[in-house]
This record gives sequence, structure tokens and C-alpha cells, in this order.
Amino acid sequence: MTTGFTRWVCALFSVLVIVSSQFGQKARVTASEPLAVKPPLGWNSWDSYGLRVNEEQFRDNVSVLVEKLKPFGYEYAVIDEGWFLRNPESRPHPELLQFELDVNGRYIPVPERFPSALQGNVNVGFAPIGQWLHSQGLKFGIHIVRGIPRESVTRNLMIEGSSYNLADAADQTDTCPWDPTNWGVKDTPAGQAWYDALLRQYASWGVDFLKVDCISDHPYKASEIRQIRLAIERAGRPMVLSLSPGPTSIEHANEVISMAQMWRISNDVWDVWSTNASFPKSVKDQFAEAAKWSKYAGRGHWPDADMLPLGELTPYPDVGNGARHTRLTPDEQKTMVTLWAFARSPLIVGANLTQLDPATLALLTNHDILRIDQSALASREVRHDGNTVVWTSELSDGQFALAVFNVGDAPVDGTWKLSELGLPDGRSNVRNVWDTTQLGLQSGVAVHLAPHSTTAFVLTPGPIRAKH
Repeated sequence: MTTGFTRWVCALFSVLVIVSSQFGQKARVTASEPLAVKPPLGWNSWDSYGLRVNEEQFRDNVSVLVEKLKPFGYEYAVIDEGWFLRNPESRPHPELLQFELDVNGRYIPVPERFPSALQGNVNVGFAPIGQWLHSQGLKFGIHIVRGIPRESVTRNLMIEGSSYNLADAADQTDTCPWDPTNWGVKDTPAGQAWYDALLRQYASWGVDFLKVDCISDHPYKASEIRQIRLAIERAGRPMVLSLSPGPTSIEHANEVISMAQMWRISNDVWDVWSTNASFPKSVKDQFAEAAKWSKYAGRGHWPDADMLPLGELTPYPDVGNGARHTRLTPDEQKTMVTLWAFARSPLIVGANLTQLDPATLALLTNHDILRIDQSALASREVRHDGNTVVWTSELSDGQFALAVFNVGDAPVDGTWKLSELGLPDGRSNVRNVWDTTQLGLQSGVAVHLAPHSTTAFVLTPGPIRAKH
């Protein structure tokens, strides 16, 4: 008969095997390798599953990610908010929420939702999921809200690896205005000890991407960003740090560049073309924000225009009237993806990938759009005339890209010489990005655009010379 002690030893051994495998992988990542050299590409559970995603749903989406999007460079799979909630459906009534916590007061996955977390009688967190993703050549991300669980402070638990208790670290005068689960963290040695313990835990799970909420705006918490950045360095595992929500103030640009790889440039964007409401933000809203932030995009630091609410948003989208196909029209979807690419934003898909349709797949895998997003040397808005917006991108090998958008509600026509748009004078070979039509040598472009639509081109200056 197996004794309780034997079962405990076996469970502990399983934990050590999983954790050691994660640290073994970490050891192969050198500190000299930069993070997020290109805008991250991936999938996030929020737009389709809200607080309720479970392990089966996550794995099913990842399987599609591997098959259909990984070949095009998509590599991050992110479990968004709520993975520690036993009853996420009670979020409208915070006093009813029940949390899964470890002995040191840190959130851990709910085993009923993420069964692999339970190894014997021990909750090993997301280590098995992280290991599984890494075995498929993907990278693992999670979402957290900054701070310390209030319930953990109430229990007077100790910070792992330190002599502090959680009351020493928690700032009980600081709360997230839209999330009641946590206290803020003091800018003290005790506060740093909390984040050090938290990031050691995430490193043991194999986390590669950490999305931290209630930290980039309303309120902006520079002290906690610095603490998290230092804790990541001390944990010894490189992690992309993504800051939410926006709008991050342009005044903080240099500071967030120094501490994070991504930061949101607006509040949450959903499948709405335009709106007068303050929340959510619309696609049309992003034109001004993207233009303002474009000069700050570069190797290792990317202004984030938010996730792409495309395809099937089901079964539990957090905003809107229930499960649905995106409310954006085909033209609006193409405009969204084009703007995100020219702005060199991370492309994080929100669709339920298990219901990925051919049209959405084509949007997400367009070769030229991905090339512009991933390898443009510089991008900028060069004209904004009424409802007509023009962006250009400098590409490698002497090529350029050009996008013209109609953000208005009536058709527009436009004609420009390339030199008027800051592009090389003379004639260029012009190719349409979306339908791959070769337009030949031209010294300018002429467009006719339906409402909310876009057209984009790749330009190669000078004649195409035949290869011999």
C-alpha cells in the first residue's frame, strides 16, 4: 500500500523534475540575447474567453496556433486574467470571489480548471503547461494585475524566501480602481521581496511573457514597473514585459522604453469602428494614437495598439453582447490589421482559434503585412487630409511600403506623387499588398477607397532587372 509520505515524495519529485527542466531551458538563454527584437506575434485568451478560459480550451487553441499560425512567426500563447479564480462568473460581485493561493500568498492556477497543475497532492502551477508549450517551439505568457492579493494580506502570510510578511509589503492605501482583488506594493525592500518571490515562481513555470495590468495608466505605477523589471532580472529567466492598460502618457515614453518591451497606447480596443463612448476604444481611435507613438517603436520596445478582436469572439468575450463573429466589416478588419502593421505594433490575436475561418487566417498571414510589421526600419504617418490618412514604411533592401486609409463614412479618391509622400523621386515598381497585383513602374499612386477601407503597396525604386 502506498503511504501518504510516499505519495508526498513522489509528488515532490515530479515538481523538481518539472522545475529543473524549466531552469535547464532557461540556462540555454544567454543574457546577451535581446528580447522582442521584433514586435511579438501570438494569441491571447481574453477576447474570446474572458476570465473563464480553462486548460482544455487553451490547449485546443494552441494546437491551431501551432498548425496554422506558427509557420508565419506567431509564437506566444498567453493565458489572460482570472486563472486563479475558482468562480470567475462572480466577478460582478467581488465579495463572492474565491481564489487559489499558495502557502506564501501567491495566486496559483485552479486545479479544476487547469488539471495539470496538480501533481499528486502538490499544485505546481503552470509548469506543465509551460513545458508543453516549449516542447512545441512556442513561448508561454500569463496575465497578472499588479500588487498583492488582499486575501493573502488578511491571512498574514509570509513572503517566500524572506523574513517579511505580506502586510509589510502591501500598500493598503493603493488599490486598482477597476480590479478589487489586490493591494498595491510599497517601494521598499519588503515590496521588492514580494515581486522577487513572484517572479521566481513564474520563472519556475517557464513564463516567457508577462502581461501586467493596472500599471501603465489609471494609474501609472513607475515604482512597481521598476520592481517587476528588477525581479525579472533576479529570477534569471528572460521575460517580455507587457504593460497595460493605456493610454500610456507620451511623457513616460523614455521611461517605459527603459523598463518594458511593450506598453499599451490606449485603453482596451474592441470590434467597434467608431464610438463616442470612453470605453471601449475603437479602431478609428487608434489612428491618432499610432501616429503619436510611431517614432518610439524599435528593436526591443514596441508601442502596443492592443489585441486584434477578429474572427470568432466566443464563448465569453468580456465586452459586447455575447459570443459573436467580430462586428468589424471585412474592410474594417483589413484596415485594422494594416494600421497595426504599419505602426509596428505587436500582433496578438484574440479570436477563438478553434473556429478560425479562412478569411481571418488570410488577414493574419499576409506575407507583406507581416514583413512590414516585423522588419520595417521606420514607419510614420505622412499625411492626414480630412478622412484620408497615409502611412509609409522603410523596408530592407531599399524597398518601401505605402498605405492609404479612408477613415470617413463616404468614398474618397486620392492621387499623389511618390515624392510628395517622402518616398524616392522617380518611378518605382508598385505591387498591391492585399491582392498582390503588379501595377508596374509608377511615379505616383491613385486610389479610390470605400468607407473605412484601405489599400497598401510595396514599392521597389527603379526598374526590375531580369536575372540571368
